[in-house]
Amino acid sequence: MSSAEIKEKGNAAFAAKNYDEAIDCYTKAIRLDDKNHVFFSNRSASYAGKQKWTEAISDAKACIRLDPSFIKGYYRLATAQIETNELDAATQTIKQGLNIDNDNLQLAKLMRQIKSKKAAAKAATSSAAAAAASAARMSSSSGGGRAGDSSLSKELIDLQNQFRGSMRDYNVVTANIGKSQKELKMNEITISELEKLPKDSDSKMYRGIGKMFMLCSQEEVFEHLENEMTEDTKRIMDMTQKKDYLERRMTSQQQNIKELTSSPAAE
Repeated sequence: MSSAEIKEKGNAAFAAKNYDEAIDCYTKAIRLDDKNHVFFSNRSASYAGKQKWTEAISDAKACIRLDPSFIKGYYRLATAQIETNELDAATQTIKQGLNIDNDNLQLAKLMRQIKSKKAAAKAATSSAAAAAASAARMSSSSGGGRAGDSSLSKELIDLQNQFRGSMRDYNVVTANIGKSQKELKMNEITISELEKLPKDSDSKMYRGIGKMFMLCSQEEVFEHLENEMTEDTKRIMDMTQKKDYLERRMTSQQQNIKELTSSPAAE
């Protein structure tokens, strides 16, 4: 079997979200042709599907080395860097990609995502700093330097760190809910349009997989879309429950910080 045939097999596995099989196929294709940047790009996407971001970053970098003009390589790399919170590195990756394609919408979207994450982190840091300053003033006014003041400061720092962690988790979940809702809506629209076509079990149509297309029957396309919608709906429900939990946790943590900074220092 040729590397191109193995890649197509990997593409089918990727479309079915069988990422382990896809990774295995792309790895075999790379062994046969380690100069093909697409193989590395596809394997990077498969690693991303399993949230193996270190491997995704490594393959994306290999893809860019092999073909610096391949925009999707920059997208793969920046996406993985954002997931590992390497925001400055991701910014540089996006800028490199935009130097090649200044109007690339996917890269522009990632840049907005980075700005949003940095703004949220800055807001959380400012809130924590204000609380810490308040605690410091209280400690000073009550004759700081005692063991009780030190214990109070440590507890405050722990609460602030917990709050920042909750906020990071909340922002990630919120972004993922929006992404799944968009995918669900797109699949609903696609099914609605396909239902307008004549029903023919023997007819074939192309199903998009990223920038690639795979020939399928109408029944296979409908089945794939319905499965995607079911998975999207479940993901949205699960993530909404997590979002609600995080909101409650953040409210509780903020209240704890407020009570700690407004109460007299421990004696």
